[in-house]
Amino acid sequence: MGQKLSLGDIADLRAYERERDEFRDRIIALKRVRRVGIGPLVTLLFENRDTIRFQVQEMARAERMLSDDQIQTELDVYNPLIPDVGELSATLFVELTSKEQLVEWLPKLVGVERSVELIIGREVVRCEVEEAHADQLTRQDVTASVHYVRFRLSPEQVGRFASEPVVLAVNHPNYAEGTHLSDDTKRALLEDLRG
Repeated sequence: MGQKLSLGDIADLRAYERERDEFRDRIIALKRVRRVGIGPLVTLLFENRDTIRFQVQEMARAERMLSDDQIQTELDVYNPLIPDVGELSATLFVELTSKEQLVEWLPKLVGVERSVELIIGREVVRCEVEEAHADQLTRQDVTASVHYVRFRLSPEQVGRFASEPVVLAVNHPNYAEGTHLSDDTKRALLEDLRG
């Protein structure tokens, strides 16, 4: 099981300020290989314990959270995004930068979060939607610009992930795109898959 974060993992505001620059630089480098663009509009950021700790620390900093209860609420929201062994967990971003794009694409992309696939060799592994977040994010007529998805792989699939080409794809009626995962990205994601 992926080690979840506890209150002890989250630094108080003053302590976090002392480590923030170095930690942020490390996370930026980490995200560089864990962020995968799929065509012009969709990006997946594969999360791990460090990226989620950064998210919680930054939320606590921005909101000036001082109590354990406030931090625990954030941990309860974000801990499910830390992948367990045999899993990949990702935040899906629909990258729209103008009002015109939002109006055009958010209705067209309803269901995009259920259309993401990992193609390992010739085998397709479909994503699962993080249900706790899905209810808050999706309406029938328009999608949200952020979703949370997970892939569960068998030990055999993990072995093939390491040795075969892997494509991350969106297979949606209005958006069909795919991209090969780089060796660096595959190495980073294998750490998640193998624990």
